[in-house]
Amino acid sequence: MQPTAKSLIIDLLSSVRGQPMPVRALVAAGAVFGISAESIRVALVRLCRRDTIARNERGQYSIAPAAQPVQAHVTAWMHTEERLVPWRGAWIGVHTAGLARADRASARRRERALQFLGFRRLAPHLFVRPDNLKGGVVAVRSELLGLGLGPAALVYAIAQLDPATEKRARALWDGDALRCAYRAACAALARSADGLAGMAAPDAMVESFVLGGQVIRQLALDPLLPEPIVPAAERAALVEAMRDYDRRGRECWRPFMKTQGAPHLRTPRTAVDARWPQRAGMERVA
Repeated sequence: MQPTAKSLIIDLLSSVRGQPMPVRALVAAGAVFGISAESIRVALVRLCRRDTIARNERGQYSIAPAAQPVQAHVTAWMHTEERLVPWRGAWIGVHTAGLARADRASARRRERALQFLGFRRLAPHLFVRPDNLKGGVVAVRSELLGLGLGPAALVYAIAQLDPATEKRARALWDGDALRCAYRAACAALARSADGLAGMAAPDAMVESFVLGGQVIRQLALDPLLPEPIVPAAERAALVEAMRDYDRRGRECWRPFMKTQGAPHLRTPRTAVDARWPQRAGMERVA
């Protein structure tokens, strides 16, 4: 799927982890995808108004502070397995009955926060996920609030479900579908990686950007489920394959970025390196 002007800008700024990028680089990148300079400039104005990106005194753009919690979640894909702890059978619950429903923007942020952290609806107003994320309830609550859940929501530990409810809870996620998606993404990355070196530079830039963005979105939305609900080894294999593909993609883009005076990292800096709060490209994930 080809990027829009908005998603291209967000994903390019996301790829340099907080460093500013000049307008001319964004416009030139748009041309690679057949997006007009006017469309890029209009998108820049609109994204600034939404506080998704920010413009510095030199006319360069970067991800805005208000959008950094989403950014930190998306860029955490490289360290997926480090976020997990062994599952001992407990759950984390989120009760949303106390949240206002009239504000559509708040509702969208709430839904996105729950989706990002892999929660599924078990009962009216009750969402659950396995308690296998590092830091437990405290860390999950903090991340959900940063993503826009709303302070009136109750986030708490569930030590034990009755057998029937436990069975229903485990069935909220389709483990077979996740396994198939991991394998399909790994195969797509392998096919593309084999061909990138023989492509013309613009074609390699487009393919690595589009496919890499799709897989990063998949990883950003992955519920990070434990065994035995999903095969953790296959998820880890996809993360490793994406790490390798990310390096290859950055090599495809590096001459262009250097020519345009834009940051051109050989490998991405992590959210920890960037000192951003832990909590997508955001346009694709939102």
